[in-house]
Amino acid sequence: MRRLLRSRRSFSLLAGAAIAGAPALSAFASDEIQVYNANIAAPGQFTITQHLNYVGIGQKEPPFPGGFASDHSINGTPEFAYGVTDWWEVALYLPFAIKNQQLLSDSFKLRTLFVTPNAEQRDFFYGVNFEFSHEMPKFAQTRFGLEIRPIIGVRNADWEFIVNPIVDIGFGRNGEADFTPAARVARKLESNLFVGLEYYSDLGEIGNFRTLANQQHTLFAVTDFKVGDFGVNFGVGHGLTPASDRFVIKSIVAYAFPVPGSNAAASDRASGPINPMAHASARRFQP
Repeated sequence: MRRLLRSRRSFSLLAGAAIAGAPALSAFASDEIQVYNANIAAPGQFTITQHLNYVGIGQKEPPFPGGFASDHSINGTPEFAYGVTDWWEVALYLPFAIKNQQLLSDSFKLRTLFVTPNAEQRDFFYGVNFEFSHEMPKFAQTRFGLEIRPIIGVRNADWEFIVNPIVDIGFGRNGEADFTPAARVARKLESNLFVGLEYYSDLGEIGNFRTLANQQHTLFAVTDFKVGDFGVNFGVGHGLTPASDRFVIKSIVAYAFPVPGSNAAASDRASGPINPMAHASARRFQP
């Protein structure tokens, strides 16, 4: 998942907002920049994923008093996931940021993901992810948050298109419900090698969207590949509005532990964006 570039409240690391008297800007780097594709760990399988992102050219001002600016920051999280059934996965995140040679913790996130079984083998797939966060004052103006992330996707042997129409909710006096949709289109070049585009946005509070200049719109060129038993997602992003970080590098590295007593094919499944079109080389699912 999980995660996207988010709004003022969110699971972010930094934004480009203005402080007193200046117009609010919305963009900042997130610990998880990812479009969910409904692939999950096999039942009984553990996976570990490291998200790591670098903002080369970002916002120079913090999103709120006491926050910190995204420019030249490193943001990331280890993600520990477990496949409960063939349609349910749970996970724990431990987000962090590095800014001015200081390591900052953003407490933790818990998520539960429900998807169509065998989604990696389907032409049409869907799901929904719920992610609860406990956040620190440097990262958000609310202590608790909830992300609701629907997953809708279509694919064939060569192409994949996915939409995540995300609602990001902050609880408390400064909380709001923001609309932060994301999308992905990818093309298979060869076995275990994919290229594509990913789009992330933050439109602001539902019912009171920000002006275009104060919204976040970021486009990433991405690739997915395998290095031994590790799945890798790598991307370079460019912000399209003044509120967006201008230059961001994102990376995701995942490893799926074998399931005791299972066959190799089942044990090789990994959650998240890794090998997003594994169905193309697998037996077609027959409903």
